[in-house]
Amino acid sequence: MFYTFAPSPLGELLLAGSHNALRIIGFPSGNKARRPEPAWRRCDAPFADAAQQLAEYFNGRRHAFDLALQPHATPFQAEVLDALQRIPYGETRSYGEIARAIGRPRASRAVGAANGSNPLPIVIPCHRVIGSSGALTGFGGGLPAKRYLLDLERRHCGATGAVR
Repeated sequence: MFYTFAPSPLGELLLAGSHNALRIIGFPSGNKARRPEPAWRRCDAPFADAAQQLAEYFNGRRHAFDLALQPHATPFQAEVLDALQRIPYGETRSYGEIARAIGRPRASRAVGAANGSNPLPIVIPCHRVIGSSGALTGFGGGLPAKRYLLDLERRHCGATGAVR
């Protein structure tokens, strides 16, 4: 596995994957903070496009990502990750809404677990999932990071010149 780091307002994000696809985005802090594993090799080139798209996102110019992704996920987790990618920029959904969207209305807790194991946060927007009361719930990068991402999207939701 190859890796690099991408600067962001949340700190340096770990990007990892192959020459062909992004597999991991790791936060520098929070309960899901990630560091490179000993067997991984530093190689910046495969992640140039991902780093550029993340910079555009953080500048409010990119509302959707166009990257080859290869998240490690069970079939259920893959269903949830697919549903997360359909949440429009600047909007939120509850765990129950995601469960209903994948045809499993009683699976809110399982959706929460799958959401929490998302290996590609930001690009697969798990930060857009909130509690049914509207409260922010857990986030691998920490609740301040989740709040930052949601506020960023709300500020730029109708921005002109954005890449969709």
